Amino acid sequence: MTAPITAAPPSPATPGRVRVGGVEVDAVREEEVLQRVGTALGAGRGGRIVTPNVDICRAAAANPALRALIRSADLVVADGMPLVWAARLLGTPLPERVTGADLIWSLSGLAAERGWPVYLLGGGSPGVVHRAADRLADACPGLRVSGAHAPPYGFDGTPGGVARVMGKVVAAAPRLVFVGLGFPRQDLLITELRRELPEAWYVGCGAAIAFAAGTVARAPGWLRQAGLEWAYRLVSEPGRLARRYLVDDLPFAARLLGGCLAKRLSHRLTG
Repeated sequence: MTAPITAAPPSPATPGRVRVGGVEVDAVREEEVLQRVGTALGAGRGGRIVTPNVDICRAAAANPALRALIRSADLVVADGMPLVWAARLLGTPLPERVTGADLIWSLSGLAAERGWPVYLLGGGSPGVVHRAADRLADACPGLRVSGAHAPPYGFDGTPGGVARVMGKVVAAAPRLVFVGLGFPRQDLLITELRRELPEAWYVGCGAAIAFAAGTVARAPGWLRQAGLEWAYRLVSEPGRLARRYLVDDLPFAARLLGGCLAKRLSHRLTG
């Protein structure tokens, strides 16, 4: 039998962050993310946002290097409702879920207002990433998309593949870069990009580019609020997501919430 995930942290979390699901998450609302990014970009400072969900937490729980990769980000926001629920059970609530799929729109709106160029990297195919760029530009008048590129699958395993992708981004000189290549590939690439283009902000946004393009449908708002977006996506893409959601992520989420509930009940009994 798999042991439950330990809810109690071995040491205090980083100030302003909540430790949940094996990672540390910033207790911020989406509006606060926009304020922090806007202030930093206005001062010429770059940064990096990680958007952990249950799948990312599961990977990080088994790999200290991935936990460190997440912890080193300037902002870590809870992309999954189970993380919000778990934090609530622990008595250290997060104010709301903040997703990459929402940030790609709100940050693009901010970029349009401030005249900051954006870059889209990922999406799976050129058609998807360019459609996402067009839809964002239509929704955010004045938005300047300085580049949109979907690297071929396995690009990071080919000679010069990463350098070519990085060269495109650096040459475009964006201030905001949305990288939708999946964790940890997108976040590892972002750490490399920051060395070459340190004044930009980067968002590891997973499927957000495909959502923005409309090629992958998002769940209705009420399902997202209920924490059932995963079920909607499972029905939409069962062949691709069944094992990930049902075999890997669902048991992890159940252990996470069970462990947090047990800790809360224990505190009540002993307190």
